[in-house]
Amino acid sequence: MTSPLQKLGLGTSQFGLDQPPGPRGRPREAEARDILSIAGRSGLSVLEVARQTTTTDTLLRAALPQPVPFRITLTAIRPERGPDAVEAELRAQMTRLGVERVDAVVAPSATDLFSPLGPALWDRLKALKDQGLCRSIGVPVYASDDPVGVTRRFKPDLVQAPASLLDQRLLLDGSLETIAGMGVEVHLRSIFLNGVLFLPPDRAPSHLKAAAGRISRARRLIAEGRSDPLQAALGFALTRPEASHVLVGVTSAAEMSAVVAAAMSPPPDLDWDEMAIDDPEALNWAAA
Repeated sequence: MTSPLQKLGLGTSQFGLDQPPGPRGRPREAEARDILSIAGRSGLSVLEVARQTTTTDTLLRAALPQPVPFRITLTAIRPERGPDAVEAELRAQMTRLGVERVDAVVAPSATDLFSPLGPALWDRLKALKDQGLCRSIGVPVYASDDPVGVTRRFKPDLVQAPASLLDQRLLLDGSLETIAGMGVEVHLRSIFLNGVLFLPPDRAPSHLKAAAGRISRARRLIAEGRSDPLQAALGFALTRPEASHVLVGVTSAAEMSAVVAAAMSPPPDLDWDEMAIDDPEALNWAAA
């Protein structure tokens, strides 16, 4: 049986490597090194490297455990400058990271694939896969993208999709089950819905005010089930049969340790259906 931690993946977008030192004055690269060390020792399998600055890539390279224990995913740049520029930037980023190949390369968005240069971008990614630069290529989707249609059109190896105990749209309508049934890896993202579940309802962003009652209900059900929001969010995502991997983001080593501990805990016995929010406008904003 696969360990929950092997199903867990980590994104780097929240590391803040290009930001000043943290509140306690600790260098960001030291924090990132500890985050990655904990993730590697715990057996997390996927590392999604965000598109950020060249300096960030260099700092991330210094923070990565050696040998690198993760399957690295990169995101291509948008296709406006043509497929040669897309390939050149991918190769340059890999050089900055100190890796010769990666596990996956993901298109910037489904919308970009339908742009005038989208087909050339996708053809180039398929060529790079054939050359062995990566094992797989993928597409990030939103509920508004017709994920099943996108998957049938482009036949990716993996799809990244938002899903959480609050945003269950692509689970309830069967989209992710259909995609997984096509032999495509499904990587869940936005499982914390931008931290909404961790905020008191009166501090929820204005876009989510209409859903505040449902958020309060979810928090109450979690507390009544003798659980906490972190454990519930991870328990929900990690037990989804549609998901090959579940991507999370953290800002500190302490948060990484908390995620590992929550992921290893038995999933709480909760009524997940009662926690779903039916407010597309709020969910689209929060999952972005």
